[in-house]
Amino acid sequence: KTRKKAYGNCNIVGKNIERLRKERGIKQKNFISKIQVMGIDINQQLFKAGGQLRIATDKEIYVIAKVLGVPLEDLFSETSK
Repeated sequence: KTRKKAYGNCNIVGKNIERLRKERGIKQKNFISKIQVMGIDINQQLFKAGGQLRIATDKEIYVIAKVLGVPLEDLFSETSK
């Protein structure tokens, strides 16, 4: 599936978050819900980290890694598909 918008440059984890989420078959709506359950107040409009359109906080990155079931290092890997 092709992205509707180009990636931004506000973070380096965004492409990996999107790739890992899609590899796991997690829809964005469900992904956001899982993040919210873990205590991060975020909604679909604010979730722009995946598109690298806003800076992701340390708390968000930590929770996202937990939701995806990956070590933090995987979010920062430069080997994205």
